[in-house]
Amino acid sequence: MCAANWNWVCWKIADRLIAMPETLLQAIYSGLDKETGQASRLVLYNCGRWWGKNFYARFCEEARDYYKKPLAEMAMVEFVQCLQQCWQTHGWGKIDLDNAYHQQGFLVVKIVNSPFAAQAPKGDRPVVFMDAGVLSAFFSQLTGRELECIQTSCESLGSDCNHFILGLEERLQPVSEMVENQIEHAEIMQKLVNG
Repeated sequence: MCAANWNWVCWKIADRLIAMPETLLQAIYSGLDKETGQASRLVLYNCGRWWGKNFYARFCEEARDYYKKPLAEMAMVEFVQCLQQCWQTHGWGKIDLDNAYHQQGFLVVKIVNSPFAAQAPKGDRPVVFMDAGVLSAFFSQLTGRELECIQTSCESLGSDCNHFILGLEERLQPVSEMVENQIEHAEIMQKLVNG
């Protein structure tokens, strides 16, 4: 396979990025499915949570060094731009935050061109559990509250993006069932808001 055809995902370790070819991502999905079956979702989510905690610590350190102030003192626009640039630089796709539902206690995250969605096995439900875990841990650390994250749309299912909803676990309980019933993201949000 020509290197030009490879998609890469990068992880930052210390001061270096490591790159993973798409074949390795496919092998991770395949191996987990064979070894753990349905539990692969939980394994990927928990791996994402571990990764998200470490990513948050490193993100805070690097943002503080670059902006010369702690994350808590950054303007929201600076924080969002910094997160977007970091996410894209690491090869995780393009991330956008939609806080239109923050009064109702939800944050919607949209990720486009996720390498995890691109290499995930095709199915009938969203499958980017790694990103969901990363987002859960990252925003839990950021807010000081234990937040859950559920994916409601997926590029692997033909959607134009991956939507994730962050919120308190008890508030997100109905979302899992709606995703299982293949309800569209917009309808899920409407039901959550109308409660």
